[in-house]
Amino acid sequence: MTSLHGKTALVTGATGGIGAGIAARLAAHGARVLSHYRSRPPSEPDLLAGQADLREPAEVDRLVAEATDRLGRLDIVVNNAGVQPVRPLSRLTLADWRDVFAGTLDTAFLVTKAAANVMGGGGSIINIGSIEGTTPAVGHAHYASAKAALLMHTKAAALEYGPQGIRVNAVSPGLISRPGLEQAWPEGVASWTANAPLGRLGTPEDVGDACVFLASDLSRWITGQNLTVDGGMSVRPSW
Repeated sequence: MTSLHGKTALVTGATGGIGAGIAARLAAHGARVLSHYRSRPPSEPDLLAGQADLREPAEVDRLVAEATDRLGRLDIVVNNAGVQPVRPLSRLTLADWRDVFAGTLDTAFLVTKAAANVMGGGGSIINIGSIEGTTPAVGHAHYASAKAALLMHTKAAALEYGPQGIRVNAVSPGLISRPGLEQAWPEGVASWTANAPLGRLGTPEDVGDACVFLASDLSRWITGQNLTVDGGMSVRPSW
């Protein structure tokens, strides 16, 4: 029942890291996927991809129309696009704050609205949150606040789009491995590995498989929920 054969998907921010992992796992389970990018096109020549600046409503409408045209319809949307700069709260400017909300929350809001308009037979919308949506980190006040708002947007959209057969859920990853992370932040990687109950960092595929579940018929009676994918870190006592 995790088969996505015959289904179509749009994944935003899909040409690297978590987004690429999500797109790959959806495709591995049979979905036809359009991978969105803003400025860096995918390196894979056979990847079905579409460009748009998702902060602009007209660009969002164009991308969703393109996805519907190229895929035939739209069954699954994964709102993965976002930004994650690091800056202490005391040094944040209003422009810094707004940039993160625009790139993380506004994009999901706009894509959700546009996609819901074309999901005539229902569908699944999945927002990629973060464990920082419930537990902030130093230097991430703007990012954590945007992800917290995204979780509430998930619930609100699930409430309003449910009568149309559209399910809306979130996946909140913990620390996900990426090239160069261990060299750039060795103490953080070591601390995570030592404290996470499952003893390792996550992978983009771990997040992708959670999305496969929420996109599939196995989750047909699940909406408005947040699935935490963090190797158990959120259950570790902080005292």
